[in-house]
Amino acid sequence: MNIKKASVAGSFYPNNPLEIKKLFEHYNKLLDENLRDKEILDIKPKAVLVPHAGYIFSAFTANIAFRTLKNRKIKRVVVIGPSHKALIDGTSIADFDLYETPLGNITIDRTLTEQIIEKFKIPFIPSVHNEHSTEVQMPFIKYYIPDANVVELVYGKEDPKNLQKIIDFVLQDDENAVVISTDLSHYYTLERASAIDNICLEAVWHLDTKRLHQGCEACGIIGMEAMILSAKNNDLKAILLDYRTSADVNQDNTEVVGYMSAAFVKN
Repeated sequence: MNIKKASVAGSFYPNNPLEIKKLFEHYNKLLDENLRDKEILDIKPKAVLVPHAGYIFSAFTANIAFRTLKNRKIKRVVVIGPSHKALIDGTSIADFDLYETPLGNITIDRTLTEQIIEKFKIPFIPSVHNEHSTEVQMPFIKYYIPDANVVELVYGKEDPKNLQKIIDFVLQDDENAVVISTDLSHYYTLERASAIDNICLEAVWHLDTKRLHQGCEACGIIGMEAMILSAKNNDLKAILLDYRTSADVNQDNTEVVGYMSAAFVKN
């Protein structure tokens, strides 16, 4: 068995499964007690957009999205995120058998992986997959959709339209879901970060790729654009789920990182 070993467990998120479960349970308790529009938790997204920072900063925002994903009968989740460490032209697909998480291994869907490799000529570059933007999503998937298989795609310098074609292909099967990973602006003052991030939020809300390029500084902007294009192509609308910044956790308003989550549902 060829296993994709977890590379940021114990740093970006707990290595202890009980700690992860307690964290998710805590976030859900906060949602159940404080969320005004409880109906939002009943939506059935075809895809979600989530952040990928350390759990202490971004997991609450991501958790809302994954909690809604479990409302569908999903067999496969395709996780798409930007490469932060390895320079890559194009996209790499994880050609492993299993993906390691503290909550247990997840089976990598060999059939869908091979279909994507053959149809879109996507290579497997092993070094690219020591990537936190995609890895931090895996414990959420194992917790909320424990029987689902995964496919992992990590991109570098890529044309959003190439990723859009893959997303369109994946969404043809109603038992598939897509997870797009991105953080927003990095290391501005809270006021400046909020203004920049609002551009990203508006672009997603209105499915507007032109607005996206009028100042959004998301590290996963390529994946965001691909998802917006695919949403328009598949008659999906965006629902904004959560936005917050690192200042909500550490009270530092001088060097802020922004996080958002969104769901894409049928019109």
